[in-house]
Amino acid sequence: MKLTLSLILLFMFSSVQAQSDAEVWSRVVMPTRNRVVQSIGKYTSGCLSGAATLARTGQGYQVMRLSRNRYYGHPDLVNFIEKLGQTAQSQGLGTLLVGDLGMARGGPTLSGHRSHQTGLDVDIWYLLAPEAGKRELSINERESWGAPSVLNASANGINPAQWSPANSHILEAAARSPEVDRIFVNAYIKQELCEDKNNHDWLQKIRPWFAHDDHFHVRLKCPAGNLYCEKQEPVPAGQGCGAADLAWWFSEDAKKPSKKPPAKKIPLPKECDAVLYGD
Repeated sequence: MKLTLSLILLFMFSSVQAQSDAEVWSRVVMPTRNRVVQSIGKYTSGCLSGAATLARTGQGYQVMRLSRNRYYGHPDLVNFIEKLGQTAQSQGLGTLLVGDLGMARGGPTLSGHRSHQTGLDVDIWYLLAPEAGKRELSINERESWGAPSVLNASANGINPAQWSPANSHILEAAARSPEVDRIFVNAYIKQELCEDKNNHDWLQKIRPWFAHDDHFHVRLKCPAGNLYCEKQEPVPAGQGCGAADLAWWFSEDAKKPSKKPPAKKIPLPKECDAVLYGD
């Protein structure tokens, strides 16, 4: 007896579940041809339909690590990066070096991220390279250049040689963008920004998080009309500069490896099946 189409699909999906989700999603190298744009699910468990492709080089920015094929995102994210690059160029702040966005259809990656799954996250290096503003970087340079930490050798404060007011200005421009939900930075960077008396209301979106000493991570809000996109809890009120907000990040507890078991794997929304296997 011939299997019906539904049974074949069921068998296929069952086989896929036996494999690593990340391996399956990483094999898909083109966005859906269906241009209905939807960020689906959580930032840490989701997918993206109708992804836009960020040009490898644009006004005020260049994309790094092209071999990773992670330069796709929701059109809102691509527009945000393009605008931020234009701001960097027009204000003479240097050239943005852009790290990972997401994969062609979002989903879990094989390495580097637990988030970046819905096309609403991007990593941007703190390095504002003057060389990149004068010419287009070669493929080799984009693969071999490193993103230097802005912390000192003891990793307990900012290294002035790697930090400049331009970094603060870029973070401010990003945080003042209405589509941005929050920006993750190293706790010492948050502390540095809080101690600058010129910084005010925009600091609310700047959130301390582990690592993030060589890049900042911008996360956009769920776009209007994206019904399957799951919001995070709102950013707490205030600038986040008080002792109660920052003190824990410099404590011994914060420096210890977590003893908690690994986070339980969250299954992808059922709507992601159509994104993965659709046109």
